[in-house]
Amino acid sequence: MSDDRSRRRLQAVEIDEESLAPASRDVEHERQVAIFDLLEENHFDPAGMGEGPYTLRMALVDGRLALDISNTEGERRHLLSLTPFKAVIRDYFMICESYYEAIRNATPSQIEAIDMGRRGIHNEGSERLRERLAGKVEFDHDTARRLFTLICALYRHS
Repeated sequence: MSDDRSRRRLQAVEIDEESLAPASRDVEHERQVAIFDLLEENHFDPAGMGEGPYTLRMALVDGRLALDISNTEGERRHLLSLTPFKAVIRDYFMICESYYEAIRNATPSQIEAIDMGRRGIHNEGSERLRERLAGKVEFDHDTARRLFTLICALYRHS
């Protein structure tokens, strides 16, 4: 039912500007696309918060990821340690740098191979996020991927 879908979604995503890392043009573009795509289509259902739509504010607080979720009924904060994400984020940054370089200098088949690896690491990070928030917030695969991109934007600073 489309009415139910409209209630189980994010209507706004805010990132704490002080938490954001300085970013290259490529990284900033990826961040903006992730937010745009996230708002265009997402499934987001925080346990015990009633109906949405919801607003999500992301920030770093004492080295942990803070997800502040709100709707007309109230607000809830989830704090996540970034430690379980460190290796996958580091790998993601390395392969993204290779990808951006390949776009400028490599053959289409080389770009495709690097992009396949990038997508695999991105999927790993998004699955880790879904596992860490299991029972707290339910979201689909595409929403998890876009949220992982935004976590990477924050993590670069920590």
